[in-house]
Amino acid sequence: MSFEHEKSTSKTGAPDANADFKSRAKFATEAEQSMTLWQGIRLYPKAVMWSILISTCIAMEGYQVCLLGSFYAIEAFNRRFGEPLPDGSYQVTAAWQSGLSNGATVGEIIGLMINGWVSERFGYRKTVIAALLSLTGIVALFFCADQTSSPLVTLQVAEILAGIPWGIFQTLTISYAAEVVPVALRGYLTTYVNFCWGLGQLIGIGVIKSQIGRNDEWSYRIPYAIQWIWPIPLAVAVYFAPESPWWLVRRGRLAEAKQNLLRLTSTDRETEFDADATVAMMVHTTALEEKLTKGASYWDCFKGTDLRRTEIVCMLWAIQNLSGNSFSGYSTYFLQQAGVPTASALSFAMGQYAINMAGTFGAWFLMQAGIGRRSLYLYGLCGLDVMLFILGCLAFVPAEHREAGSMATGSIMLVWALIYQLTVGTVCYSLVAELSSRRLQIKTIVLGRNLYNIVGIICNVLTPYMLNPGEWNWSNKAGFFWCGACFLCIIYTYFRVPEPSGRTFAELDLLFEKRVPARKFASTNVDVFAEDVDANVVDEYKHQYDITHSEKLGAV
Repeated sequence: MSFEHEKSTSKTGAPDANADFKSRAKFATEAEQSMTLWQGIRLYPKAVMWSILISTCIAMEGYQVCLLGSFYAIEAFNRRFGEPLPDGSYQVTAAWQSGLSNGATVGEIIGLMINGWVSERFGYRKTVIAALLSLTGIVALFFCADQTSSPLVTLQVAEILAGIPWGIFQTLTISYAAEVVPVALRGYLTTYVNFCWGLGQLIGIGVIKSQIGRNDEWSYRIPYAIQWIWPIPLAVAVYFAPESPWWLVRRGRLAEAKQNLLRLTSTDRETEFDADATVAMMVHTTALEEKLTKGASYWDCFKGTDLRRTEIVCMLWAIQNLSGNSFSGYSTYFLQQAGVPTASALSFAMGQYAINMAGTFGAWFLMQAGIGRRSLYLYGLCGLDVMLFILGCLAFVPAEHREAGSMATGSIMLVWALIYQLTVGTVCYSLVAELSSRRLQIKTIVLGRNLYNIVGIICNVLTPYMLNPGEWNWSNKAGFFWCGACFLCIIYTYFRVPEPSGRTFAELDLLFEKRVPARKFASTNVDVFAEDVDANVVDEYKHQYDITHSEKLGAV
């Protein structure tokens, strides 16, 4: 279907450019909302492929985060980087465990703030490529840290520097996935980022498990060296990826937006697709957001209705850590302290990370079954709270049954991981991508992820002290602490987190603008095309549309 013949007229009989522009945008909006999952895959197979490729960058962070937490259970690593305990064994002190974990988090905060400006200025592709190339040099610091005179300091510097590109990946991969696919695919491709976390973690724990028989420095240097495999091949592949059409529209480059949109689609499989209409929808949404949100700086995230959106996105990220996620990050170390042998602890961790990957597909099934993102997030938190309470109760297992209690602990942690990945861990990525506005999406997600990291810093300080036998030595009792925190998250989610499923970005803009309560988002009807947009935006769209079609006619 084409819109070239659908010219609307004003009351005077003259062509009404604004109505014509809106008719194209409305057609694309209705087509996107009626699109099924299978139709979306048929029309956007290239977008799916490129989104999957760029999301794979996050696997590198999952790999490294897994390494650090698991190295604390490796004797050779503790011997080189730790201090002796009274029983003759070695442990990295709780202070340094917190410092190393927080070093990466500090770097991620820096990277996130940089990304909020750089990616919007230079585009997603160039930003990802620069971040990947920077990692090739940083990995050398990890690899050589134990050969320096101050190994822990070198490792700390490496963690901070590596955190910068990781911070960029954390938000950019989600934004790219949200912007290159239609509504029908958005929830699946944004949550795929979580699968990549699990992929990196599973590879990491598998590499560490393969080194159990070694007692020399290569038991941790080889896992560090393997990180060199990722950056260059990914950078080369990303070079050929299309840029986000939404980003190009925000930059006023409509002809390029259409070109890149066509690179993301297979129009020979879907004859009803109209690229001009889809670009018109993007222009209309951007114009509507410009009307509702005057600026596009970090400060604008805290103005008007965007304050509510920023608050929700920030809390959605923070809840991931407050619901016990940081606790699970130390699963290998925790299980070891609970009495599980190192090899068995690593096997449990492998199971946990395999669940992380499988859980993403399980969440897809639940979403396809019609369960909303809000419902998955809320009920998931309820399940996590129960598991954390049970975990705490296992602290009171008698000493003579310690082995059975430790195995029960490992099993409960696997159940916790399954519930987390089916709900909170996976759905969060979709929610933060959908609930932020297009113009402020990168910056809103950056602020949210930074709160996640700030909460992570606090958790990374507390968790080693909770688990370290030389400190508080809470072991399973730490489950009660996170159970209480998780309960507070349930209350917040019930009253504040809305349901975005099936909504276009423009519809979500209006729902927030009309201050619709979170629990009524799913049932409230809005008409985005009843709203007026800036005439200058319409004129610019019409001008570039006419130029493009004049060139097309001239070529014919």
